[in-house]
Amino acid sequence: MAQLAPTTTATSSSGVVRRRRRVPAADELPLSMAPKPALRAVAIVVLVIACLYFLVPVYWLVVASTKSNADLSTTFGFWFSGKNSLIDNYNSLMSWTQGLFWRWVGNSLLYSTVAGVLGTLFSVMAGYAIAKFAFPGKKIAVGVIMGGLLLPVALLTVPLYLEFHTLGLVNTIWAIIIPSAVSPFGVFLGMVYAQSSVPTELIEAARIDGANEARIFFTIVLRLLAPAMVTIFLFIFVATWNNFLLPLLMVSSADLKPVTLGLYGMMSYFAPVKGAVMLGALLGVLPLVILFFALQRYWRAGMAAGAVKG
Repeated sequence: MAQLAPTTTATSSSGVVRRRRRVPAADELPLSMAPKPALRAVAIVVLVIACLYFLVPVYWLVVASTKSNADLSTTFGFWFSGKNSLIDNYNSLMSWTQGLFWRWVGNSLLYSTVAGVLGTLFSVMAGYAIAKFAFPGKKIAVGVIMGGLLLPVALLTVPLYLEFHTLGLVNTIWAIIIPSAVSPFGVFLGMVYAQSSVPTELIEAARIDGANEARIFFTIVLRLLAPAMVTIFLFIFVATWNNFLLPLLMVSSADLKPVTLGLYGMMSYFAPVKGAVMLGALLGVLPLVILFFALQRYWRAGMAAGAVKG
């Protein structure tokens, strides 16, 4: 028979004795709950392979950014060469981009941040409305959102270009920000999270106290939806940062290009030092890495929301 987990006692300053159940370790679990050694080994192998799959390209990018064209073809790909060409590659990067590289990075940061903030706000507003309000056509709206999840983004690029060309917004920052701020996945996640984490009783109590719907949303609901908002913001930020086809059609001015489009033009129209291109790609991905590490705990909380809230 499985034994109960032992408890520990703690005495507070007021003399009250409190019992706390100690969480058992993996080797202390009952045999019926403990993972089998074979399954544990398979899980570890799969995690190691997945880790290598994501980290090896980043490591190779770091190594390649320190090499010249000759070193890239004559030295071992996964180790540094004897000569460090990092400074030369950086100077080549600035020369080939005519000093616009950091402007491209700033453009990507601007587009992704503005689209992420606007898209997150619109997504949670729409998701909250669908989850907590009854209105005509609600099922149709949910169906359209689910259809948007299945629709490839590239399929909408040409219609969006025609629409924005008619509106006179082509070759402006809004031609990238507005389409990127629309996220069917964000609306879906906001709807699911609002259904599980925003109590209807709390909303009704606020209405009885005289709060209008705007005050309820911005002072109560947004705080409850904070983990989901971080997750939605990260998804929109990354999707906007990595978007290539939309800026390719919408933007023609070099001053408005994001870093993805700028590096593509560098490879297409010139014959640069490949190490300089690798350095540009490495510097272009660093903001994403920093953002993920900074918001990691909030992002994990938002992703696990549907599993822990009933």
